[in-house]
Amino acid sequence: MNNTAIHIDNLSVYYGDIPAITGINLNIGEGEYLGIIGPNGGGKSTLLKAMLGLVPGTFGEIRIYGKSPDRSRGQIGYVPQTANLDKRFPITLFEVVLTGRMKQGIAPFFQFNRRDKRFAAEILERVGIEDLAGRRISELSGGEFQKMLIARALTVNPKLLLLDEPTASVDAGSRNQIFSLLEELNKTMTIVLVTHDLMAVSAQVHRLACLNRNLVYHGEPELTEGIVNNLYGCPVDLIAHGVPHRVLKQHEED
Repeated sequence: MNNTAIHIDNLSVYYGDIPAITGINLNIGEGEYLGIIGPNGGGKSTLLKAMLGLVPGTFGEIRIYGKSPDRSRGQIGYVPQTANLDKRFPITLFEVVLTGRMKQGIAPFFQFNRRDKRFAAEILERVGIEDLAGRRISELSGGEFQKMLIARALTVNPKLLLLDEPTASVDAGSRNQIFSLLEELNKTMTIVLVTHDLMAVSAQVHRLACLNRNLVYHGEPELTEGIVNNLYGCPVDLIAHGVPHRVLKQHEED
């Protein structure tokens, strides 16, 4: 990875007088798959939104492929933690995915063209939900709904995909399918994944960032006990889905 996808220099974001993240320095290479973990309220979602230009940095700088976030949105796909979408609204999965093709400043009576519809259909096939195209969103399972949101993010044909807890409310089978999909997508794009799923951290990502307002650790996805305790502020026992799973380095007994 010779090129830098994301360069973050001494970034701090405040909400009023309250710091959300402080002094973040981070470089993410093109083609990298980065996992971000940390406690609730540690600034993970804020960092993603700063990358998108949705929240301004109070101090510091972010560059996405050498440009400001505002000038890079056409290169970024974003899957939010919770969609601002009423599941009772009478709209189909295909129609939701198609909205990802909408451009800013569209004219009244805007209509999608054949190219938009064809591209959206291709994305559904890529994600593996083409058979759900005509289904109302109220009829989707949690995993199907999340795959729909990923598909919508892909309709911009992004170089960079940002995901905020995409497996937080899905069953184990859907979780595995989503992680398999992300592994495949990483062959053609850079991925930044916020997650609490430590199995994903250790088994999939190339590098790991541990965030608790500031960057506690950035490196290989194999944690030491000290890093984890420092991240969460107390001793932590790591359990992945009820089975032993090593994300901590082995350490010698004294």
